[in-house]
Amino acid sequence: MKVLVVYCHPLEGSLIAAARDRVLAGLSAGGHEVRVTDLYADGFRPELSAWERVHHLDPPDTKPEITSYADDLRWCEALVLVYPTWWSGQPGMLKGWIDRVWVAGVAYDLPPGANRIRPKLTNIRRIVAVTTHGSSKLVNTLSGESGKRVVTRSLRVLCNRFARTTWLAFYGADRSTLEQRTRFLARVERSLARLR
Repeated sequence: MKVLVVYCHPLEGSLIAAARDRVLAGLSAGGHEVRVTDLYADGFRPELSAWERVHHLDPPDTKPEITSYADDLRWCEALVLVYPTWWSGQPGMLKGWIDRVWVAGVAYDLPPGANRIRPKLTNIRRIVAVTTHGSSKLVNTLSGESGKRVVTRSLRVLCNRFARTTWLAFYGADRSTLEQRTRFLARVERSLARLR
C-alpha cells in the first residue's frame, strides 16, 4: 500500500518519536511504499488565517502553502497519524494540519446549492492513529475521547466509504514502566507490519 505517515511531536527523544520509528519499521517489514510528513520539522504553520477562512471553499490550487500536503493525501491509500494526546485531543499542530489541509477541493466538495458535503479522499481505505495518553483508559473514556472521535468519525467520513480505522493508544503513559512502553512499541510495529 501507499502509506502517508503524519508525525507530530516537538521532541525527538519522546515516546511518540520511538513509536514513529516502530511505525516505519513495521511498514518497511510489510513492504509498503511510505511518505513521512513531520509537521514540526517542516515548520508547518497550524493557524488558519482570516484569508483562508474567508476562502475556505476556493479551489486548493489558490493555497500554495498546502499543495504538497494535499498531494500526499491524494496519493496515499492509508494514513497513519502518530501524535501524543494533549488535553483530550490532537496537538494544536496536528489539528491545524487538519483545519488547513482537509479543505474543500482536497477532502470534500460542497457543490453549489447542496447542503451535504461529498468526500473526495476515497483513495484512503485505512486510517491508523498511534497515540499516547498521560491518563488512564477510564479517565479518557469518561472524558469522551474527543481525539479518537476526530479520527474515527470526522476524518473517516471524508475517505473511502469502506475505510477502516485502527486506534493504537497507550494509556497511562505518565506512570508507565519501561516494560509497558516496550510492549506498546512492539504492538505498534506488529500492527503496522500487518497493515492491509
